[in-house]
Amino acid sequence: MAEPARIPDGLLARVRQRVAGQGTMPGVAELGALVRDLGGVLGEQDLVALAAVVRAEVVGAGPLQALLDEPGVSDVLVNGPRSVWVDRGRGLEACDVDLGDAARVRALAVRLAAAGGQRLDDAAPVADARLPDGSRLHAVLPPVAGDGALISLRTLRPRAFTLTELVAAGSVAPLVAEVLEALVARRANLLVSGATGSGKTTLLSCLLSLVPPDERIVCIEEAGELGPDHPHVVRLLARRPNVEGAGEVDLAALVRHALRMRPDRIVLGECRGAEVREVLTALNTGHDGGCATVHANAVEDVPARLTALAALAGLSDDALAAQAASALHAVVHLRRDGGLRYVAQVGAVRRGPTGLVVERVLGIGPDGVVSPGPGWAGFAGRWGIAAVGHGAAVGHGAAVGHGAAVGRGAR
Repeated sequence: MAEPARIPDGLLARVRQRVAGQGTMPGVAELGALVRDLGGVLGEQDLVALAAVVRAEVVGAGPLQALLDEPGVSDVLVNGPRSVWVDRGRGLEACDVDLGDAARVRALAVRLAAAGGQRLDDAAPVADARLPDGSRLHAVLPPVAGDGALISLRTLRPRAFTLTELVAAGSVAPLVAEVLEALVARRANLLVSGATGSGKTTLLSCLLSLVPPDERIVCIEEAGELGPDHPHVVRLLARRPNVEGAGEVDLAALVRHALRMRPDRIVLGECRGAEVREVLTALNTGHDGGCATVHANAVEDVPARLTALAALAGLSDDALAAQAASALHAVVHLRRDGGLRYVAQVGAVRRGPTGLVVERVLGIGPDGVVSPGPGWAGFAGRWGIAAVGHGAAVGHGAAVGHGAAVGRGAR
């Protein structure tokens, strides 16, 4: 990494004071002029380089901004002043970045949290926020972070991937893309599952981009990460309580409010608590085409995950099975294999003799080979998808369309 331009003593303080007095965030050109006025920089190249560094320090992520700006970077993690890691799609890699000392890392975490509208100090040592550029911040201070402040940054993609792009990248097998298109078009209620960083939000944003433009999508999230390419998306963001314990608006309350907003599709960015009761209730009241994400190891493990979440809401196993079997139609599961994030399973939701069951109807390998399960024919028939015979396997190179093993049926 190139050596950053050195900021003259006192320049940052003068720029921050001027910006605070203006009350608005300066643009790139305005900040460059401000640096010239306050710093006395004469050379044009020096001015551009110094303005970039000052902008990163004033409104960006400081020394981490260059990493966040790199194409392909999804995560930047700070474990300490000289322990910075980045994920460029190949897994985590150590970076040669020196953040100074523990006090500077703490100051950076506090400033970033403030930029996201969150308080971060000894009384509130954990912050989860969305930064002005759309990046997701999670920061932890001592004593909760035992060895010093921890910072986790996840970049926001400038736009949602199209399904065609995900197919080209190997994240979605071509035949599975046909299945996903059919499920969205026929207003199936979908649950997207997978581990952290497996691509759940990316896939969900892509699927929501397929929703007809005359439908209203209400997205409910803790921090706004979903970015579908759709003309009618409204967001509801959860609010944490202040240090006095007042002012909280949780996800469960937002799901209830969403029902009064004339939604065509209700989307819960992540289901990880008692809000599972509200979202299942919403999807059982005629609001088809809804979506949510959940952490799980496989489609077969989703019932156990939902059961654990339902217990937090006071739902019995029988009540969960009845609600979920009626509310949810399909589970799309993602895996991460090295640098590849891909749809690995599609499951059908039903109620069995012993409770809720998610049956694998399609299995997909990292090479794109699609293998149907025993329940595939019934699932395909329900959603108007031309079925592939049991035991067949189709790879990434197979054509989609007339005569393909899996194709979208008549609507």
